[in-house]
Amino acid sequence: MTETHRPRRTRSVLVSGAGIAGPAIAYWLNRYGFDVTVVEKTGTVRGGGYPIDIRGTGLEVVRRMNLLPQLRKVHVATRRVTFVDHDGGTIAALRAESLAIGADGDLEVQRGDLTEALHVAVRDSVDFMFGDSITVLDDRPDGVEVTFGGGTHRTFDVVIGADGIHSHTRRLVLGSEERFHHYLGACFAGFTLPNHLRLSHEGVLWNTPSRRAALYAAGSGRRVFGMFSFRRSDPPFDAFRTPDAQRELVAASFPDDRWEIPRMVAEMRAAEDLFFDITSQIRMSSWSQGRVALVGDAAYAPSFLTGQGTSLALVGAYVLAGELAAHADHAQAFDAYERVLRPFVTLNQELANEGDTDLFPASEHALQQRNAALRALSALPADPPRAAYSALALPDYD
Repeated sequence: MTETHRPRRTRSVLVSGAGIAGPAIAYWLNRYGFDVTVVEKTGTVRGGGYPIDIRGTGLEVVRRMNLLPQLRKVHVATRRVTFVDHDGGTIAALRAESLAIGADGDLEVQRGDLTEALHVAVRDSVDFMFGDSITVLDDRPDGVEVTFGGGTHRTFDVVIGADGIHSHTRRLVLGSEERFHHYLGACFAGFTLPNHLRLSHEGVLWNTPSRRAALYAAGSGRRVFGMFSFRRSDPPFDAFRTPDAQRELVAASFPDDRWEIPRMVAEMRAAEDLFFDITSQIRMSSWSQGRVALVGDAAYAPSFLTGQGTSLALVGAYVLAGELAAHADHAQAFDAYERVLRPFVTLNQELANEGDTDLFPASEHALQQRNAALRALSALPADPPRAAYSALALPDYD
């Protein structure tokens, strides 16, 4: 007897967050035939932002999305990195040609270029709800009833939280962020400011023990990206959602009157695009509950110290969407997602090394050692490939 297979009905998925992980999983889910809606609290896709890296397995995901050629066109071709001392004197000005990507090399792009490319790839086939957010999630045996801030109610088969390290979705389903938050001992603030130094395709880094300031010009335009980083024993949770408190905390941590610090502090105070956060990781024993699952930074933020946040988001989106397509039961799909991805996530989170890096020396001795090593160089050495970057061979869900 020939078994008759009834067509599987189209499953509906709500994705919360339109940054990187959100549109990426929307792309794959749509490709596999799901009915996908993306809700994003801001009014549009966020442009601009700091440069980000795509490496190893993450690069393979971008290739499978057919986005690699256009992203190579906007690759940030850094020509020089200058390290300066407390007074602004040059320690070393190093060529960065050796960091340029090859045919199969890493990719560095501005965050806005990636988010725009992802949005364009799905905007005609996925429903976006900009300027709205989830207020209530009622997880039932037959679906998740969602109440939105705009007052509408809809039911979905699955909800995916792709809304970042401070995930609202995670908080609604699993409770306070502090349960999953692993602090790595530092805070940072990023913003754009006028290009007073006329930098072009280059970066300038200023260090004192446990503090760093940087100016980075992805091109030769009128504005550059600035960043402050500083070590702090306790995470300032009270400042997360209070921009004025963030500005005061950063300003108090950089009272210096040398180099560009006063100008940067003044510009930081006035910046409309200030992004403040702490150097931390999200560590969870499970990335799902019921019909709700998390992906990207919401589930396993590795911190910017690893340089792998973007790649983990892209890879996680690919795997979660693929497992949902491969399993009719969401619980089986979520179990498979963790089984495939968790070893890869763990390896990459371990790259953070508790925040100890050559670019962020914690002591005067470490700083002097770093500076002595820099003076002996004429060019930045290429970052050696790490096994963690490519430790996962992507399943072929097609």
